[in-house]
Amino acid sequence: MKFSVSLYSFFKSIRSGALTPMECIAKAKELGFDAIEVVDFVNADCSPEEMPQRAKEIRAEADKYGLEISSVAIGADFLNGSDGNTAKEVERVKGYVDFAAALGAPRMRHDVTQGFPKGSGKCGSYDSVIPLLVEPIREVAEYAASKGVMTMTENHGFFSQDSERVEKLYNAVNHPNFALLCDIGNFMCADENPALAVARVAPYTKYVHAKDFVLKSFYDADPGEGAFQTRAGNYLRGTIIGHGNVPVKQCLHTLKAAGYDDTIAIEFEGMEDSVEAVRIGLANLKRYWEEV
Repeated sequence: MKFSVSLYSFFKSIRSGALTPMECIAKAKELGFDAIEVVDFVNADCSPEEMPQRAKEIRAEADKYGLEISSVAIGADFLNGSDGNTAKEVERVKGYVDFAAALGAPRMRHDVTQGFPKGSGKCGSYDSVIPLLVEPIREVAEYAASKGVMTMTENHGFFSQDSERVEKLYNAVNHPNFALLCDIGNFMCADENPALAVARVAPYTKYVHAKDFVLKSFYDADPGEGAFQTRAGNYLRGTIIGHGNVPVKQCLHTLKAAGYDDTIAIEFEGMEDSVEAVRIGLANLKRYWEEV
């Protein structure tokens, strides 16, 4: 088992100026991680022409500290992205495949769609849009295979978040270079029990995000700043792994029982100090994995 950290986890420290995105790589090594996950808006905030050089710089810094690059995470939307031009969005995502390949990352996670925008006058079930998503996803997966990069989608973004939905998408795409990234916390955004959801997607999972949330019912007092609402209006706030309501240890048990033994990446998005939160979260995560 290898433990990685999404560099998005340090976003609070980056935003405050305490760390630069490049300094987060050294911090990951200091905290005891085996690998890092690169994120588009954190590490590739540059023009497409500048991305090859950025990839070289990140790869060199990771090599300096003996860290693998476990994955690249990017946003994408094959219904609405690139001004609704699906072909253009596919080409944009392929550019990030090249970025991932230059980094030496074996995987890349891309979103698939946020669904129909509010006020667009369009609506439809998840099942109704799957046929519109399959070919763009396959095209990207096929291109990525030629670069040695596996593509994945994640239970993320509210619309494509439930275990049943991502399972249907995975089976509809049916491509050997396309897999699922299982984020054990994100199922709660769709008001789903993470333990049951992980059990559904474990057979298709090729990469894992470990995350925790504090959950409050809609009928409790609104916690205000720092929290957001689930699809059904309950309240979530990101927190340190082991400090929230996600059954992290149970989810790890299910993944291990299904034979998962690859990489788990922490993705912290809470209000606590990011460095301390990631340090404590890694200690808890390693302990839970050994105990299950």
